[in-house]
Amino acid sequence: MNTDTSTPAPRVADRATYQAEMDALRIREKAHTHEGDAIAAARRRLPMVEVDAAAELTGPNGRTTLLEAFEGRRQLIAYFQMWHTGQSAAEQCEGCTFFNSQVRELSYLHARDVTYATFCQGPYEESVRYRDFMGWDVPWYSVTESIEALMAGRGPFMLACYVRQDDRVFETYWTTGRGVEVMDQTLGLLDRTVYGRQEPWEDSPAGWPQDPDHATWRTDGRPTAQWSRLRAGRSDDLGVVERTS
Repeated sequence: MNTDTSTPAPRVADRATYQAEMDALRIREKAHTHEGDAIAAARRRLPMVEVDAAAELTGPNGRTTLLEAFEGRRQLIAYFQMWHTGQSAAEQCEGCTFFNSQVRELSYLHARDVTYATFCQGPYEESVRYRDFMGWDVPWYSVTESIEALMAGRGPFMLACYVRQDDRVFETYWTTGRGVEVMDQTLGLLDRTVYGRQEPWEDSPAGWPQDPDHATWRTDGRPTAQWSRLRAGRSDDLGVVERTS
């Protein structure tokens, strides 16, 4: 247990003073929520662009198509996971691991006629071993044959939304960078804590702890979430040939 009292902390106030400042902040939080609602409404009014429904994917049953990835539902959300082909599990993208680790319960999306899938930018047999090592059970496809058609120069990672009309598929929204934070609850929860994400770009009081090495996502040379899998005895062998110097 950390009992260090030398780290700066907020000033101490009585309950009434604390609550008065909370009430003032809540007004701003509600305005932020309402603006988010307005932005979501604008998303629903965007035009859409047709994409090739026959774009080739590779899944657990071999070659398939973008249309088949809908699993018969009306909409599809796909996360385009970065992949370092031929490299070990330890060398895979910590950011993609961080975000994709947090999309787990899909039944609520399915109840809205929405499928979620990971579209990995690397080969299927190699990358699906990573999914299994991490214990993820989301639908997993390789899009190596269709990256140019589907990503169209965007990325390096991307979250995209699609809708189908019979056998035609349309892209309705995409985002990258901090836009993919919608997949995660960790950062949102950290934003509610007194020390926040502890990233140098944050506007924090002087002396607040910071993590310039971004250790939340990578610890001791690996994406952080890998360590619990290794302790559980899972193999991180991706079937790649180890490189020698």
